[in-house]
Amino acid sequence: QVQLVESGGGLVQAGGSLRLSCAASGRTFSIYTMGWFRQAPGKEREFVAAINWSGGTTNYADSVKGRFFISRDNAKNTVYLQMNSLDPEDTAAYYCAGSPSGRYYAWWGQGTQVTVSS
Repeated sequence: QVQLVESGGGLVQAGGSLRLSCAASGRTFSIYTMGWFRQAPGKEREFVAAINWSGGTTNYADSVKGRFFISRDNAKNTVYLQMNSLDPEDTAAYYCAGSPSGRYYAWWGQGTQVTVSS
């Protein structure tokens, strides 16, 4: 089992930046991919970004390309999401997730709220 704990959410003005962190513990050797997802009120959860835990290959949703950057620190078992040029449309609960295979996400954090004011 892998436990994930997010932090770093908050309130920011449009155009500002935030960095989310996700600390993994437990059987972290089982992690193949780490991802970030978000869910806004009344909307379905959507993929934001992912990173391969060993090789570092990244993948982004079109809506955040060039603004959000995912990275990881294997020594700290932590993945980050640097969010720049934030827009009110980015307001959502952000969730960290871990995948043992890259095909499905088996472990989820509790979420952290990001609110972007106009």
